[in-house]
Formats: sequence, C-alpha cells, structure tokens
Amino acid sequence: MTATASAEDRLADLGYTSEFKRDMSPWANFSLGFTYLSPVVSTYTLFGTALALGGPPMIWSFVVAGVGQFLVALVFGELVAQYPVAGGVYPWARRLWGKRWAWMTGWVYLMALLVTIASVSYGAGPYLATLLGYTATVNNTVLCAIAVVVVSTLINYLGTRVLSWAAIFGFAAEIIGALAVGIWLLVDNRVHNIGVIFDSFGAAGSGSYLPAFFAAGIIGLYQYYGFEACGDTAEEVEDPGRVIPKAMRRTIYIGGAAATFACLSLLLAVPDFGRVISGEDTDPVTGVLTNAFGTVGYKVVIGVVLISFLSCTMSLQAAASRLTYSYARDKMLFGHKALSRFSPKRHIPPYSLLLAGVVPVLIVFASKLSTDALNKIVSFATLGIYLGFQMVVFAALRARLKGWVPSGEFTLGRWGLLVNVLAFAYGVAAMVNMCWPRTPDAAWYDNYVVLLSGALVVVVGGVYMAIARPFGNSDAAAGDAVPQPSEITK
Repeated sequence: MTATASAEDRLADLGYTSEFKRDMSPWANFSLGFTYLSPVVSTYTLFGTALALGGPPMIWSFVVAGVGQFLVALVFGELVAQYPVAGGVYPWARRLWGKRWAWMTGWVYLMALLVTIASVSYGAGPYLATLLGYTATVNNTVLCAIAVVVVSTLINYLGTRVLSWAAIFGFAAEIIGALAVGIWLLVDNRVHNIGVIFDSFGAAGSGSYLPAFFAAGIIGLYQYYGFEACGDTAEEVEDPGRVIPKAMRRTIYIGGAAATFACLSLLLAVPDFGRVISGEDTDPVTGVLTNAFGTVGYKVVIGVVLISFLSCTMSLQAAASRLTYSYARDKMLFGHKALSRFSPKRHIPPYSLLLAGVVPVLIVFASKLSTDALNKIVSFATLGIYLGFQMVVFAALRARLKGWVPSGEFTLGRWGLLVNVLAFAYGVAAMVNMCWPRTPDAAWYDNYVVLLSGALVVVVGGVYMAIARPFGNSDAAAGDAVPQPSEITK
C-alpha cells in the first residue's frame, strides 16, 4: 500500500474524504513551518523593543521560549500523527474533547492567525517603504503592508505546488540571508564581545532584572510559533503521520538557532546600548545594517528581509485558509457554504483564502487609530496563538488523564504525560507574562489592552456560540479520543 493510500485510508477512518492534492513534499512542509516561524521576521520586528526593555540578556528569551514550545511541538506531533486532518488545532480539539471546545479553539486560533498576518505585514511596511525610497510614515507603512498581503494572497491562490516552491525559496533566501548578514556583522562590524549578553546595561533600573527580562521576552514568545502550520496542511502531504512531526521539530530547532544567531550578530554590532535603552535610538537595526553595508548594501539586505516577511505572510495565510476550510467543512462557521468551497483546478479553498486576505487588510487600516499599533497587534496576536495552543494542550492532557493513548506513527510513550504537563505549565506562564500590566502610569484600558482584547475574542465567540449553536451543525466525530467505559472493559 502506498503512503498516499494509507493517508487517504486514515482520513476515511476519521470520516473525511480529502479534496486537496498531496503535492507538498516533506521539504516543502518543513519550509512552510520555517517561513511561518521566520527567524528574521521576529528578530527584525522586535529587536529594538526587546533591547530597550531588557538590554542584551533579552537574547536568553529565545532559549526559554524555544524549550517551552518544543514541548508543545512534541504534543502536537502526537496529535497530527493520529489525526492528520487539515486545519490542525480545530480537528485535534474536536477529537480530544468535543464540539464546543473545538469550536472555541478554532475561533480563538483563527482570530489570532488573522491578526498575526496583519502584524507581520505591518512589520514589513517600513522596510518596503524604505526600499522604495519613501519615508516610513504611518500612511506609507499601512499601504506597504496591504501590498504585502495582496502579493501573498496571489501566491497562495496559485495552488499548493506554487505555495510549496515559494515556501522552499523563502526558506533558502531567509536562511542564507540570515547567515550571510550575521557572519558579516560578526566578522567586520562587531563592537562588543559575547560577555554583553550577561550585562543589562541598566535596563532594569535599580530593581531586580527579572521584570525587565520578562517584558523583553515578547521577542522570544513571538518567535516560536509556526511549526503548527506543518499540521494545518496535513491533507497535502504524503505519509503525514511520519513526515509532519519531524517537520515540526525541525522548525523549532533550526528556526530557533537561526533566530538566536541573527539576534546575537545584531547585538554585538550595536554601538551604544545606552542610547537604545534610554529611547534615543528607537531603530537600532537600521543603524547597524546601514553602518555595516552602506546605503546600497542596506537596500539589498532589506530586499532579503522583505522576502522573509512575504514568505511568513504567505505561510500564515496558508494556515489560516486551511483552518477556515476545515472549520467550514464541518459547518461550524457563519458562511460555511462559501468558505468550504474548493477549487478543483488549483486545489485550494478560494473563499477561505480570500478571508485570510481581507480581514488582515482591515486590521492594518484600523491600526491607524493607535499610536503604538505594532506592539499592540503583536502582543494580541501572540496571546491569541498561545491561547489556541494551550486549549489543545489542555485538551490533550485531560484526554490523557481519562485514558487516551496516542496511536499514530509518532508517540511519546511513557514520557507523554510529563511532556504534556510541562508544555501546559509553560504555556500558562507565557500567557500570564504577556498580559502582565507593566505601564502603571498609562490609562487602565491601555495597560490591560492585551488581556482585554483576548477576553473580547473569547466573549464574542462565546455569545455567538450560545446564540447560533454552530457546533451542532455537523455529525462529524467528536470527543472520541477518550475511550468509553464499554471500550475499556473489552
């Protein structure tokens, strides 16, 4: 029996007949997760913010978050091996717990994905404006961000095969660019020794350094998600139960290593940490790159950086459209008839993909109402992603305690419970850190904007779920991971 036939048989056993074409190679699947995680995007977007908040030791947040998210990736590996269904977290939550939990998990994660697309494209805006020779004003940033979303949507619309090649190209460009830029900075533009990563340079003030480190940790938390995109495309990969868990793990340790290296090379080339920490230098990345490569060379580097941003946006849209399609296929979403439509010619869900383009554009437009739009968008996006993750991790822990034994090609065996507990503990701690109020002088709603925005998504979803009861629209299997008493006694 071929790997494809086995995958289709597994889907049939789970109650689905896939319309996707298995055109995505293992290498492309990994590249999709890598470009979504994107070491360049996270580092270049939040480097200045993290350095100002925590000084050079902020780089250790990459290590802390990397270990925590690796545990989550191990849990997800078990799930995708047993349930290789498009959409990832939604179908996993459905089988682990039930329809209501799955609906809310899918809702939270979808909202977070759409906001993340907006955050990545917004982060790309200043770089694209600079490359085109414009000043990165708010209006120019918004227009350039929208251009990134439009181009990404068009690439996705061309189908799985084009998406695969684009992901591989994006991976190659990003990893080669990150290594080349980092090595050049270390060899020719290093102004500090590695010991600075143990010196806060006064970022903590006169108090303990831990609060400053936790605040700067947003750069690490923003870095380590994207590996789940490998699972979102489970119906487009041959032998997904073996291929995807490996791709998820590789995404974490290869992407994490690349991000840490990129951050370290920038750190050692920053001429004056004091100016960044005091707020005098709000864009140390541009200063470092311009000084190292000159005006022309800087634009070449920015071109490579933009490829990373575009690849990341593209991968995010792929994940969001597959989740929306999976959600709509089970009639769990308003407008499910349109959102579950499938293009047999291009092997994509066109209306789900359109949603993943239109909503981020609206969010980018709305960002003009905020004076600190990027940080707020990034913070909410990161909280939403982590919340969606932990709803699945918690569902897995609950199911495991009730007797669920993972039965896919990849399992953790006797280590499963411990890994699951540690993954959940890490996720809860990370979310508390994201929501912690750190600006007591600001208005209360501004101080709690991340928590309030997360709560708003949950409340709106809960009200819609209570009124429309969309979870009852489908007869697809739910909550069957936990063995029933009759099954246990057999």
